[in-house]
Formats: sequence, C-alpha cells, structure tokens
Amino acid sequence: MTLRSVRLVRLHVRRRLTMWQWAVDIDDAVLVASELVTNAVRHARVVGHELWLRLAELEHDGLVVDVSDPLRVFPEADVEPDGEGGRGLLVVRHLTAELDWFLRADVGKTVRARFAPNLNPHPHARGGTAGCPAAPPLPS
Repeated sequence: MTLRSVRLVRLHVRRRLTMWQWAVDIDDAVLVASELVTNAVRHARVVGHELWLRLAELEHDGLVVDVSDPLRVFPEADVEPDGEGGRGLLVVRHLTAELDWFLRADVGKTVRARFAPNLNPHPHARGGTAGCPAAPPLPS
C-alpha cells in the first residue's frame, strides 16, 4: 500500500479493459480506479495489510471497480474551497452511476464504483461479458 500502487493500478486497469475490448471510456475507468486506490493508500494504510482491486465487466459494458482495504471506516468527501484534498470521491461520483461501500467479513471494507451499462451500444461494439463472474449484489 504505497503511492507506487496507484501507477501500477493505472497500467493494469488500462491493459485489462483494453484486452476485454471494453467499449466505454477506458480513461474514466482508469481515473476511477486510480482515485479509489489513492484514497486507500492515503487513508487506510495499515502495516502488514494489502489493498485489493477487483474489476468485473457486466452485461452491456457495465463495469464494477472494487477496492478493498483494511479499515472499516469510509472516508468522508469533505471538500474545502481552498483545500487540496477531498475531490477524488467527487470525481468518482460524477463519473460513475453508483458509489457505495460495505464491510468485509474478515477485515476492512470494500469501496465499489459501478459504471452503468451502455444500453445503446455502438453497432460495431462488442457486447456481453468477458468471462468474469458478475459482481455480488450491492448491499441494501
């Protein structure tokens, strides 16, 4: 859980979505994953623990980005007018259809960002899933 993780996440998310031929804006997905991992590294670093990133492609090019960390507290998106921090979650909320979090059974929490399905896909775009299991339902 270091800031070097953020660069690796950008590279891996871009590569994975390119391999899946994800037909929506890959840059947006890379930015969302990067912001969530940055928050985990900055606010949830615990010695001896790791963070986890999970991507799941849904039907019609929907996407779930999960980032799990060892803390059981969700960071607040407090943005001060002249402050430097707090904008990452606002960016994630703006780019995704849903931002949620839930506690993990063993340790910590998972922050989940979901991109809405593309219900009007381009006629030449590939649809369907990439062989990944669907994400578990969001908690109510």
